[in-house]
Amino acid sequence: MTELSNKIALVTGASRGLGRAIATTLAEAGASVVLVDLKDAWAQTAAEGITATGGTAIGIGADVSDRAAMQRAVARCVEAFGGLDILVNNAMWNRYEPIEQIEPDVLSRMVGVGMAGIVWGLQAAVPAMRARGGGSVVNIGSMAGRIASANTLLYSGVKAAVDGMTRAASVELGPHGIRVNAVAPSTIATDAVRAMLDAETFAARKASTPLGRIGTEEDIAQAVLWLASERAGFVTGQSLAVDGGMGHAFNR
Repeated sequence: MTELSNKIALVTGASRGLGRAIATTLAEAGASVVLVDLKDAWAQTAAEGITATGGTAIGIGADVSDRAAMQRAVARCVEAFGGLDILVNNAMWNRYEPIEQIEPDVLSRMVGVGMAGIVWGLQAAVPAMRARGGGSVVNIGSMAGRIASANTLLYSGVKAAVDGMTRAASVELGPHGIRVNAVAPSTIATDAVRAMLDAETFAARKASTPLGRIGTEEDIAQAVLWLASERAGFVTGQSLAVDGGMGHAFNR
C-alpha cells in the first residue's frame, strides 16, 4: 500500500499491543513512522521490527506525561523525516480498582498519561503540522468512556475526557487544516487483555458482542488508518466506536 506515501506519523505507546499494530499498519501504508514509548529500548525494538520488513521507522523513548519529553520527541521526528502529518495518541497507563482503594499516585499517573499526554502531544505536534499545511490526529479512547462498569472510575473518566478533548481540539484546529478524531474500542484481544481476563470473562465478552467475536488489533489499526488518511478528509471531531455493536447490545 502507498496510501500514506510521503506522510510522517508519530504513535505513542507504540512498543506493543494496539500501538505497535497501529504503527505497523501506518508503515505498511507507506508512512515514515516514529514509535514513542516509555523506554527507549522498547521503542527501538518495535521500530526494528518494522524496518526488518521494509518499512521506515525509528523508536524514541519518552514519557508522554512530560511536556518537554514530547517536545523533544516531535523535534526528533522533524529532524529525522522533515515534518509531521499524523499523530496517534495511544499511550495509556491503567489500573482497575474500587473507588475506596484509589491512591493519589494512581490518579496522577492515569491522568498524566491518558489526558496530559494528549495535551502535550497536541502542543508539540500542531506547529509541525501547520508547517506542512495540516494533518490528522487520532486519539485512542474506549467504549469504557460511554458504558459504565465497576472498578473503572478513573479509566472511564479518562476515556470520556478523550472524547471531549477530541471534539474541542477539532473545533480549534480545524481552521489550520488539522483534523482530530478518536477511535473507541471495546474489548480487544491484545496479549495484555488475554492475560488479564480469565476464560469465563473472555467468553462472556464475546457472547455480549453482536458480531460474535472479540475485536482484534488489526480492527483498530485499520480504523486509525482510515481516519488518518485522506479518505476521511471531511471527518473531524468524531469518536468512532469500533466495538462489534457491543455498545448497542444492552443486556444481550
